[in-house]
Amino acid sequence: MHSPAPRLGTCSRSRPVRLLGWVAAVLILLAVFALYTAPGFMVMLANQAWACF
Repeated sequence: MHSPAPRLGTCSRSRPVRLLGWVAAVLILLAVFALYTAPGFMVMLANQAWACF
């Protein structure tokens, strides 16, 4: 008899990899939000982006 196809996410390594991905995404978002609290940095970044045009 034919066995069913394995489900995605059943690998024992997928849970740590997914957790690491979520942790990395949260850290990146926190870093971006922290940059918004530094107005001098945001002005410098806007000036550099504007200089490209």
